[in-house]
Amino acid sequence: MQDVGEVRTTHLFDVVVDLNPPLDMGAGPYGRRILFGAAGGSFEGPRLRGEVVPGGGDWTLFRPDRAMTVDVRLTLHTHDDALIHMSYGGRWTVPPELRTDIADPIKSRGIDPARYYFRTAPLFETGAAQYAWLNDIVCVGSGYLIKGGVAYKVSQVL
Repeated sequence: MQDVGEVRTTHLFDVVVDLNPPLDMGAGPYGRRILFGAAGGSFEGPRLRGEVVPGGGDWTLFRPDRAMTVDVRLTLHTHDDALIHMSYGGRWTVPPELRTDIADPIKSRGIDPARYYFRTAPLFETGAAQYAWLNDIVCVGSGYLIKGGVAYKVSQVL
């Protein structure tokens, strides 16, 4: 194998997504599908900042093994009036001993995110010249629950 170097990252931004009440589509052939609609939010980092546009969401699939498959599409509106499409898949797995507390809206916010695995792989698409560099990068995100929504630390893979 050829040495390609270590995978390195740099902070891109932190994002908070405010969520609407969930829409439970029920158990289907692949698991229980729930839509967590985006009600808004904000993002901020060294190279861009702005608001999460209401209307996107996470078409989550809770698999029979209780792992969660993330399927998110959001629109970001930057402080300088550009629109960016952000999409990401990922996984959220919670150890059995935390499942009761993570399902509780109050207790879940007090659980240290290091105790569960919540990772995503964001990609971006935009026609805004000042953010065209986003079209060619791959990112990783670490998610955690907050009151009224979810938050992520997003890093660019260098």
